[in-house]
Amino acid sequence: MSAPARKPHILIAGGGIGGLTTALALHQRNIPVTVFESVAEIKPLGVGINVLPHSARILWDLGLRDALEQTAVLTGELRYHSKDGRTIWTEPRGLDAGYAWPQYSIHRGILQAVLLEAVRQRLGSDRIVTEHHFAGLEQDADGVTAHFVDKRSGAAKQSVKGDALIGADGIMSRVRRIFYPDEGAPSFAGLMLWRGVTEADPFLTGRSMVMIGHDTLKFVAYPIDASPSRRGRMLINWIAERRVGADYEHEREDWNRAGRTSDFLEYFRDWTFDWLSVPDIIERASAVFEFPMIDRDPVDRWTFDRTTLLGDAAHAMRPNGSNGASQAILDAEALAVAVEKHRDVREALEDYQSVRQPPTAKLTLDNRKTGPERVLQMIEDRCAGRCGEVHACIPRDELAEVAQRYKRLAGFDKDSLNKLNAPEPKPV
Repeated sequence: MSAPARKPHILIAGGGIGGLTTALALHQRNIPVTVFESVAEIKPLGVGINVLPHSARILWDLGLRDALEQTAVLTGELRYHSKDGRTIWTEPRGLDAGYAWPQYSIHRGILQAVLLEAVRQRLGSDRIVTEHHFAGLEQDADGVTAHFVDKRSGAAKQSVKGDALIGADGIMSRVRRIFYPDEGAPSFAGLMLWRGVTEADPFLTGRSMVMIGHDTLKFVAYPIDASPSRRGRMLINWIAERRVGADYEHEREDWNRAGRTSDFLEYFRDWTFDWLSVPDIIERASAVFEFPMIDRDPVDRWTFDRTTLLGDAAHAMRPNGSNGASQAILDAEALAVAVEKHRDVREALEDYQSVRQPPTAKLTLDNRKTGPERVLQMIEDRCAGRCGEVHACIPRDELAEVAQRYKRLAGFDKDSLNKLNAPEPKPV
């Protein structure tokens, strides 16, 4: 009787949402994994993100539902409004739309903390190795050796050998740069984003996500924390977006760089509606961060022998459609499934690439056309100003098809998703 096949040891460069979810998904299948992170301490940084139903399914399967719902908001509706506040299009989301899984709006740092705590508890703290910045690799028939340095001093750290290496190290991925050394900087869309969080009273349903404006000037807001400790108030995540032109001087990669309200507040000064005061939300933010809207061109190949890419390292995309984190979570599941399926880890990585590269490439290019948010510009282009409180200048069916097309493209078409095995959802 032959001995059972040895499980491959997977190395992950990057302890963000994609890397940590991948570690949990691999561990769930009894596949050894170690995560390496550049920083000395993984802290809950960032602002709000959305976790769409197809990725919420994966987090539920990983046993994280209760931890998420301690703070996350179960998004109930998505609303598009023109710059004068009039309604363009409203649709239910998550459980309210009949999905078997919710749409979560949550602080990015809280989601990362939930994932990190689960990795520590299930895999052991020794499987998260901090102060190890990925510097290079070598591959041979027996495995892949990853080399690390101290990011601050440049001093060499230990080199570690495994059976495969996953580059989950973000849009400025060092792993990707090894295979695409001439790629250069990310593509800048000529748009700047200013992001913040503000404690405020609930607006609209209290579980509403709103997008206001058009391609040149846009404001997005949604609650990310309605825990009882806030005593009826909510933490509102917001994004102010302004077209500044391709020549605008900016730094490209620091999500935690402080921004100045003087760079954008005046453009939104008159955006005061009876259901939301945009200038008030901006002015009362606890902190403001700025970041350019950037992405990378899709590449046909992520997998190189025993090394592959995941998350933003593989398919950094513009945030239109609120899909970036969700796509990284989908990557994590697909990779774990492939590694469990194949005896040869190299075949597994090729299989993973074949499953995830085509849809994310299409999604990246569609997001450059603003994804489902294109309905905002449709109204800006077509409305002659004669509509009432609700825009009637574009047929509802046309707006609905924009929304439905994007769901199919991004992988969260309700009918297809609900055919998967689902637990009975909790009532809202």
